[in-house]
Amino acid sequence: MVPFKYTWHSLGRRKLTTGITVAGVALVAFVFAAVLMMAYGIQKTLQTTGSPDNVKISRKSATGEISSIISGEHQPIIATLPQIAKAADGKPLVSNEPVVVINLTRDDGATGNLTVRGVNPKYKELRPQMKITEGREFKFGVNELVVGDAIASQFPEAAVGKKIKFAGGDWLVVGRFTTDGSGFDSELWGDTEQILAAFNRGTTVSTITAKLRSRSDLDALNLALAKDIKLNQYEAKPEQQYYEEQSEMMAMFIRIVGIFVTVIFSFGAMIGATITMYSAVSNQTVEIGTLRALGFSRRSIMFAFLVESLFLSFLGGVIGLVLASTLSFVQISTLNFGSFTELSFRFSLSPDIVITSLIFSVFMGFLGGFLPSFRAARLNIVNALRGM
Repeated sequence: MVPFKYTWHSLGRRKLTTGITVAGVALVAFVFAAVLMMAYGIQKTLQTTGSPDNVKISRKSATGEISSIISGEHQPIIATLPQIAKAADGKPLVSNEPVVVINLTRDDGATGNLTVRGVNPKYKELRPQMKITEGREFKFGVNELVVGDAIASQFPEAAVGKKIKFAGGDWLVVGRFTTDGSGFDSELWGDTEQILAAFNRGTTVSTITAKLRSRSDLDALNLALAKDIKLNQYEAKPEQQYYEEQSEMMAMFIRIVGIFVTVIFSFGAMIGATITMYSAVSNQTVEIGTLRALGFSRRSIMFAFLVESLFLSFLGGVIGLVLASTLSFVQISTLNFGSFTELSFRFSLSPDIVITSLIFSVFMGFLGGFLPSFRAARLNIVNALRGM
């Protein structure tokens, strides 16, 4: 116990070097956690997009909604499949949705790609989480749009009451909506028929959103699509899973780049920890010799100094995580690789990120403190007592 008490009290005598080491580890932990929070925030945003009871039907070869095509002649066939639920009026609960991309200018002067989604009158039953927070819902049969919260806050041209010009016409933004932070908040919605006519797409849509009679009917629906020669080019996926898969490539890219940068930073933190611990060993040579003369083993000495290094790195990791947690209040937008359009999201912290960040911090402390601890344990008793 004496070596631990001694090293604990010695921290107060090396405030500068100790503080620099903790700050270095905290910085690396902050960057590491921020990268993971960013990737997780994107995934969480898209994971909550849609409803667990809905399926998204798209072309098998499509990598996203922009590249998916469902012809007009196939849409009524899909809608009448027995696995599709029906509304109170007996009509299928489906929304045939064209998805197009337009360009608008952000409040910082940069240009952003925005998703415009066409929806059918059944869209409110399919997406009950959609709530109008300002203005009103758009009317079918006219060039009107409602804008998601994330878009309205960043693009002045998309404010309620403004007119947006695209596809050769003016579109009036009549309302602002929220879906509680999902990916839909980064879109504009309007009437499917009006959007198809504006872009000369005939009756061809991008995807079909449908509600199943039961979640267990998904396999039966895909089997029905596969058996029909006209429909075997399409597949159905749970809506939330579909959008989650759209985030995988972007989240992986962020993790790879971010972790690469973090590893570079971590070398600096480990060097700082090593210098600090070597300094501690050098300044306490006589004390180490005294402890050895009193009968403490080399293993005890080494373990004591290693624990000191691990403690400093753990403390730095905690500070870095506390700083990173403040990013949860920050909302930013980036380019969604799946649709090449703007996606707004918040940094999000999870228990896995906390544990991973702390393990990474302690690992840095272990690598930085091992050699100095080993040197302290190998000091010759006589030479140590002489201060050599």
